[in-house]
Amino acid sequence: MLKEIIIAIECYIKAHNFIREHKLWRWIILPGILYMLLFVTGMYFFIISSNSAVNYLSNIIGIDRWLQEQKSPFLSFLFMMGNIMVRLLLVFFYFSLFKYIFLIIGSPLFAYLSEKTESIIEGRDFPFSFSQLMKDIVRGIRLALRNMLWQAVYTISILILSFIPVVGWVSPMLSLFSECYYYGFSMVDYSCERRRLSPAESIRFISDHKGLAIGNGLLFYLMHAVPVIGWILAPTYAVVAATLSVRQIEGVRQIEIR
Repeated sequence: MLKEIIIAIECYIKAHNFIREHKLWRWIILPGILYMLLFVTGMYFFIISSNSAVNYLSNIIGIDRWLQEQKSPFLSFLFMMGNIMVRLLLVFFYFSLFKYIFLIIGSPLFAYLSEKTESIIEGRDFPFSFSQLMKDIVRGIRLALRNMLWQAVYTISILILSFIPVVGWVSPMLSLFSECYYYGFSMVDYSCERRRLSPAESIRFISDHKGLAIGNGLLFYLMHAVPVIGWILAPTYAVVAATLSVRQIEGVRQIEIR
């Protein structure tokens, strides 16, 4: 799996060179700006609402008052760490909801960009079919809803874990890997979709190559550390990188078969 994570990360560099070489910026910048605007707006309202929710819950439970009565630095430290973990999990939860909304909205564009990448590599055009496009969109939405359900189960489990002192400190890391996997899953699935894999076959392929999904999602989230530019480039770079990584894995498998 580690090898596949490295391949997925390296493919972001290849994606940048590929986009620059074939002048695909119009397919990168416009959807990227839309994503950035949605991301900034959503994050603004999320920060306001999450702070209010955490403070309200803390007041209802009476944690601050109880800690003042206990006068224990150690307990204060544990609950401070717990507060930080819960807030981080809420951030990932927001990313999760935002991610699926954006994936559903941007599904036609992402599918086209993935197809465009592969058509350039192979030197041929894939025939356009409106009926097939609609089927692919419905398929993408169904898989997104399926992944959202499973991720919700994992997120709730991780959230419960976060309330356990010390042990719960690993919960943000678990949530991050869950986020990376499910975002990368959607990016890799565009290539599986074009190869006419059924949803079950696509799930099995990506489960066998978890490293591609995790590595792709990890770089996607790391790019958010670069304000504005990273936010604009992250989603479409992820599509191109996922397409290149699947082709590289297929090439490795063909060599191994020989």
